[in-house]
Amino acid sequence: MLSYQHAYHAGNLADLHKHALLAVAMEYLTRKDKPLSYLETHAGRGLYDLTGPEARKTGEAEAGITRALADDWLPGDHPLMDALAAIRRSRGPDVYPGSPLVAAHFIRPDDRIHLAELHPAEHQALRSVAGFATLHARDGFEMAQAQCPPTPRRGMLLIDPSYEIKAEYDIVPRQIGLLARKWNVGVIALWYPILTDHRHLAMTAQLTSQFPDALLSEVRFPPARDGHSMIGSGMFVINPPWGLAEEAQRLEAIFRSRA
Repeated sequence: MLSYQHAYHAGNLADLHKHALLAVAMEYLTRKDKPLSYLETHAGRGLYDLTGPEARKTGEAEAGITRALADDWLPGDHPLMDALAAIRRSRGPDVYPGSPLVAAHFIRPDDRIHLAELHPAEHQALRSVAGFATLHARDGFEMAQAQCPPTPRRGMLLIDPSYEIKAEYDIVPRQIGLLARKWNVGVIALWYPILTDHRHLAMTAQLTSQFPDALLSEVRFPPARDGHSMIGSGMFVINPPWGLAEEAQRLEAIFRSRA
């Protein structure tokens, strides 16, 4: 459970899908002059060097965010483009932010961020870039269950497991069911990979049955390299903010035409 390191995959097409939706959601939530909470169960290290050996080894960033920027997949005024530009101005032109830094771009002084990361090396790296957050070196679901409902009560939770073991697909619906009962006003967003064996289908069917009004957004793309089993990205969002469904449809159309 502690072998996954996102540095090998940072900036891939799944990140583009996930982070574009996250940025739109956070931009909308922070329009209101009311404080909010942002929580994340599997935060990773927060910031990634796309010139590093991990990114070069897989080539996923080159086929993902690098290609998307070159081909203008996102308009210049998109919230993710704004966040990426600001982060690169302050931290270097070759970095790519994980979701904690994407979310933090929109955070105001009265907002609160709680980030969980259990992997010791990833947690230490996160600590060096996430001084704006309360960090938890514990299981992400345990953190979320302990913090929900958070203070402030408005806000968003991102659940982004590694899915290293198949059991996580069974764990997720139970955890989300408990969290949604505790925090019925929260935006609860789940990211999941779409693999060649489509093992996500039972999980998403169960979630859709539990939460029929949630947003389900899926995109497809070719494998990043020979033998790679991920062929798409999914986001399931309970209480989606206004405009997120339209953004999901726009992204899905872009992936259909360009991926």
